Amino acid sequence: MGVLAIDAGTTGVTALVVTEDGRIDARGYAEFAQHFPEPGWVEHAPEEIWQATLAACRTALDQASTPPRCVGITNQRETAVLWDRRSLAAPRRAIVWQDRRSSAICARLREAGHEPRVTELTGLRLDPYFTGTKLTWLAENDPVDGDPAIGTVDSYLIARLTGGARHVTDPSNASRTLLYDIVAGAWSPELCELFGVPMGALPELVPNYGEIGRTDPDSFLGLDLPISGLAGDQQAALFGQTCFTPGDVKCTYGTGSFILVNTGDQVVRSDAGLLTTVAWEDPSGNRTYALEGSIFVTGSAIQWLRDGLGILDTAAESEAVAGSVPDSGGVVFVPALTGLGAPHWDPEARGTIFGLTRGTTKAHLVRATLEAIAFEVRDIVATMDVRVMKADGGASANDLLMQLQADQLGIPVERPVIQETTALGAAFLAGLGIGVWASPEELRKTWHLDRRFDPGADDGTAYARWRRAVDRSRAWA
Repeated sequence: MGVLAIDAGTTGVTALVVTEDGRIDARGYAEFAQHFPEPGWVEHAPEEIWQATLAACRTALDQASTPPRCVGITNQRETAVLWDRRSLAAPRRAIVWQDRRSSAICARLREAGHEPRVTELTGLRLDPYFTGTKLTWLAENDPVDGDPAIGTVDSYLIARLTGGARHVTDPSNASRTLLYDIVAGAWSPELCELFGVPMGALPELVPNYGEIGRTDPDSFLGLDLPISGLAGDQQAALFGQTCFTPGDVKCTYGTGSFILVNTGDQVVRSDAGLLTTVAWEDPSGNRTYALEGSIFVTGSAIQWLRDGLGILDTAAESEAVAGSVPDSGGVVFVPALTGLGAPHWDPEARGTIFGLTRGTTKAHLVRATLEAIAFEVRDIVATMDVRVMKADGGASANDLLMQLQADQLGIPVERPVIQETTALGAAFLAGLGIGVWASPEELRKTWHLDRRFDPGADDGTAYARWRRAVDRSRAWA
């Protein structure tokens, strides 16, 4: 019997059926639309996410050799979703984590002196990235009638999966909202008042694995299964990479890139632009924490080359095109297409390209984009004590990028056989929740190395040019 893992990402939903020995038995995927109603705004229609979830799961289940025993869920974090508790219909589109419309609210709260207290309670900072200020913006600019449920994508999907029976979330997702006290492990009345969010509309907090709910057959493909695992995408990837020991580090290369280091049961604070977050909580209430460096645009920069500029037919083509030139020819691309995340945290920074000449080709620009991803990750890893970094996510399949990354970090980069570790982490949590696996230690045996990228020589010239370019992109506004 397998485990059905649902990974509701930023551009689509992946469904995997994972076997007891950690193999992928079947896979389904469905995209959903991205909406950009104004510059800097990013929205998703919740119903489209739900329909993509049904389509991806239907495909995976049709292909699976054995039926699943349980369901695990992982999701894009921070995205603010509202829906009617009875009909489950969403009265407006969700505000996505990449959306920057609440920048002025963050500035207002910062100027009023609230940021130190917010950071103390949440481990986060005042930035449009997080859910709290998105909800403030909605209350001030687009209020919804009635008493809607408020949550993130995980809460919305569980409501749909259970036919409205459950309104829940977990600490890994809650700790990204600006509303959750990471030490107390609970919603904070002080923060809810600050951001104008009614506590009664927020979901119940449940551990990351155990008894979370059951799917409703009339709502979800005729299936009556326990929902027994739940985590935000980056914490799920940390779990899927079996980073169970303090000091273990992973980087997920997806729409953005996210570097997490396990800090055990310690709430470690950073003065270098990293976030303190909950990694997961077991059914006994024991929480594991992490430090996180969040980069907003990496894989989506490749998508922009494909969809926005039309210089690539597919994202996978980027490796061959970039590899056709020995370097970027002096071109530097700062992909601040939705501002800059860690370690700079500048929502007003703008995407910039420097060093263009008449000799510049599309290959130079594509290579500059891969280099930018490696530079962004280096900016964060430089603030950590890292000896080996595990890599996963779609862009980790790009060998050239992985080698550039190892060269920039000066440490080995290890890529596992299964690179869809976000969904794998959701499957692992769900399996632990019903006893498919007895302990996290048993899961370590399922991790297998695909390739290790050892660092080569790098004289630092390109990285120094990158740092100057970042400073200029921040001065653009």
